[in-house]
Amino acid sequence: METTDENLALAAAGGDGAAFALLLSRHYDRIHGLAWRLTGSRADAQDLTQDICANLAAKLRNWRAEARFTTWLYRVVVNAVHDQRRRQATRSKAAQGWGDWEIARQDAIEAERAAQDWLAEAMTRLPPELRDTVALVLGEEMTQAEAGLVLGVSEGTVAWRMSEVKKRLRAMAQKEGAP
Repeated sequence: METTDENLALAAAGGDGAAFALLLSRHYDRIHGLAWRLTGSRADAQDLTQDICANLAAKLRNWRAEARFTTWLYRVVVNAVHDQRRRQATRSKAAQGWGDWEIARQDAIEAERAAQDWLAEAMTRLPPELRDTVALVLGEEMTQAEAGLVLGVSEGTVAWRMSEVKKRLRAMAQKEGAP
C-alpha cells in the first residue's frame, strides 16, 4: 500500500530525508507546472520551483495537516509567485527614471511578449487573481471548491472569477480580431 502524501509530509517534517525525497519526486512536476502557468515563463517557473523545493523542508515544519498536503503545496506555490510578482514590481518601479535607455529596453521586452501565442499573451493581461484562478481550475483541473481553498476565497468567488475571465477574453478577442 502506498504511503499517503500527508504521512510522508509528517515524516519529512520530522526529519525523514527519504520521505522528503519521495514527496519531491511525486510533486516536482506539479510545482513546476503550476509555477509555469502562474508566471507564463518557463525560466521563472524553473527558478521558482528550485527555490520552493530548496525551502520546502523548512516550510514542512510549519505544516499543520489541517488540509490535504497538495492543497497546502499549491498555496506554497501561489505564495511564492505572489512574492516574485511583488519583487518584480518593486524592481520595475526602481527602474523607472533611468531615462530613454530603460524605456527602450522595456519597449523591446513588450514587443517580444506581443509576438507570443495570442491566448498566452491575453492571459497575461488579466489581473493576477484571475490568472491564478484559471491556472488552478483549468490548468490543474481543480474543482472550484478546491481552487477556493488554495486561493483562500469562497467557491462562489472562484465561479465569478471564471465567468469574468471568459467575459474579458471574449472582449479581447473581439477587439483584436483574434480567434
